[in-house]
Amino acid sequence: MKILIIGGTKFLGRHLIRAAQEGGHEVTIFNRGRHSSENFAGVEQIEGDRNTDLDKLEGRVWDVCIDTCGYLPQTVKLSAERLKDAVGQYIFVSSISAYAGFPEIDFDETAPLARLSDEQKKRVEVIDPQAPLTGAVLGDMYGALKVLCEVEAERSMPGRVLQVRSGLIVGAYDPTDRFTYWVTRVASGGEVLAPGEPGRYVQMIDARDLAEWIVKMAETNTTGIFHAGGKALDLTFGQMLGEIKTVTGSDARLTWVDEEFLRREKVEPWSEMPLYLYESDVDDKGFLTANIDKMLATGAEFRPLEDTIRETLEWRKTIPDEIKAGISREREAELLGKWHEND
Repeated sequence: MKILIIGGTKFLGRHLIRAAQEGGHEVTIFNRGRHSSENFAGVEQIEGDRNTDLDKLEGRVWDVCIDTCGYLPQTVKLSAERLKDAVGQYIFVSSISAYAGFPEIDFDETAPLARLSDEQKKRVEVIDPQAPLTGAVLGDMYGALKVLCEVEAERSMPGRVLQVRSGLIVGAYDPTDRFTYWVTRVASGGEVLAPGEPGRYVQMIDARDLAEWIVKMAETNTTGIFHAGGKALDLTFGQMLGEIKTVTGSDARLTWVDEEFLRREKVEPWSEMPLYLYESDVDDKGFLTANIDKMLATGAEFRPLEDTIRETLEWRKTIPDEIKAGISREREAELLGKWHEND
């Protein structure tokens, strides 16, 4: 099978290349060449901007296109329209953020979707589609824009699109460091500030598992809308941190601090405390609990969490940059000191 990947040199794309090659498929990547591609032996690379250089794909055919970096609907529309006669299937990597909110636990793919407000529409109009875009850059517009991207892909290739609403993706090459923060912090030992209730559920998927599943869906020409993440209501925050401690052989001591304290000290959920949202925010109580029954019905498989922890830690040891998520050790020590004053 011939696979075209739009993107391919950052996080999920790297794992997609490996999964496709291990499946015996031919891989072409199309991107702007802003990230290293030196380790992609046997991969055809076409350098160009998907907003202006799609003519570089003219005259070529592939069995499937996997779009890993569609953030704006007009950009996805350009790609899908240009490729509709050149590929049989279009796989769009969307996001669990596509929903209007998360008030229900174990929600499925029929939950209400996010929509842009009038004010957001004005902000979208001034976005440069050629600028580096990420979920963090798009902020509160990210989910609704993913919905519009899904619409454009399906409109261009009706009945031939797989919409992958991925949850939290973790593992090697993760540019966000959200899960990585906890792996490296617990591994380093000492007293660790842990947020909220240890029984709060978390949900994630190893990028390798997601990539392998997507390639399988390409091989079977599966279409439709699927949540793609770990099993819902299967892993708690406490279990996750405990597993990290066990796998890394750490002497970490977990100190769980409550939401009231975190709010009082203005600790930002998700950014300063990755994977954590305030329990009292009812609109978010179902976040990280997406139902994946449809995905499981396709035969999706998941490696043990311990494998993901080891892979993440070994990869992060090769990166000299500071962890991009979480609080500093100084801020953590300050907060722990205040917490213990009230013990």
